[in-house]
Amino acid sequence: MSEMTYAEAVRAALAVAMEQDERVFLMGEDVGTYGGAFGVTGDLIHRMGAERIRDTTISELGIVGMGVGAAMTGMRPVVEIQFSDFSAQAMDQIANQAAKIHFMLGGAVSVPLVIRAPGGSGTGAAAQHSQSLEAWFTHVPGLKVVMPATADDAKGLLLAAIDDPNPVVVLEHKLLYRTSGTVRDGAERTPLGVAAVPRRGTDLTIIATGVQVSRSLEAAEQLAQEGIEATVVDPRTLKPLDEETIATEAIATGRVLLVQEAVRTLGFMSEVAALLSEGEAFVHLKAPIRRLAGLDVPIPYAPQLERAVVPQVEDIVAAAQTLVREW
Repeated sequence: MSEMTYAEAVRAALAVAMEQDERVFLMGEDVGTYGGAFGVTGDLIHRMGAERIRDTTISELGIVGMGVGAAMTGMRPVVEIQFSDFSAQAMDQIANQAAKIHFMLGGAVSVPLVIRAPGGSGTGAAAQHSQSLEAWFTHVPGLKVVMPATADDAKGLLLAAIDDPNPVVVLEHKLLYRTSGTVRDGAERTPLGVAAVPRRGTDLTIIATGVQVSRSLEAAEQLAQEGIEATVVDPRTLKPLDEETIATEAIATGRVLLVQEAVRTLGFMSEVAALLSEGEAFVHLKAPIRRLAGLDVPIPYAPQLERAVVPQVEDIVAAAQTLVREW
């Protein structure tokens, strides 16, 4: 086990994957000599060479298109989108090519493509560089979607995504890059489709994604000081989703609070709410399922406004208190 930042864990995963499989390579804007917009790729170009750490032109459509083609011909490309917002430029390749080719060609080819994309607010990057777009990708059949919330999962899930024969979108929250944690050494994978339960309680279940996982854990510690014990569930993989663990933990407490940074309307947590409402968990609930999400507005530039439009620790505490006390 080693202590490292989330960004270092991503870099470690890329290095391990490239050392283990000569088909793996990385491409994107400024991933080479510059070391990545957020310093994630660092010195990989010096360790792996310019053939495998490829700087590209500023064309997300072209970058992902090259990745699709490379994957179809037997390579294992990892494409970095500098900001997840820019994936809008590449959605034809992501949704209409990468996600569908395996099915449209009767399974004759696979597209083992990984698309890494930093997202989320909190860096003062304003409306076009701060969105949380996981619902876009989970809506597309043929794509797998992961959102690592810890440094260890940033490494383990990325390694598993690179192994997968299907296209996988890995969404990394920008605020998490500088956070640190204990990371497993070597090449151990974190299986896709398996949720984590970093904390268990008896009064309510908080299901959260991305940066909201650490915020929910902090909120749970504050709630415990006033006698409210919360379970925290991190789905880790949004698609395929570990429905069994989510349902089990919801049943165990009977109260569910769903927390996401993305806007509320048609967000990913709406799907989680629907799954719980339609399944066995529903008859065990003591209270209506509650969602806590970002406001339906573009992310503001002003720091105080940016903070106000997405859930913070105090918002999670307040929502949990209301849920437990009213029901």
